[in-house]
Amino acid sequence: MDYVSALVPPIVMAVFFGGLIRVIVKTQGGANKAKEDAVVDAALAHAEAAPRARDAEA
Repeated sequence: MDYVSALVPPIVMAVFFGGLIRVIVKTQGGANKAKEDAVVDAALAHAEAAPRARDAEA
């Protein structure tokens, strides 16, 4: 029975990891892709503008 208790944690972790990968793949694209891309673009634009604003103040 020691071999069963030794194999259960890796098997459980593999099942959960497989589920995680499946969720990640299924949520790529779809109806919210444009909204998610817009949020990322806005965050990047804000991050790029911050150093320029500091340089203009100096």
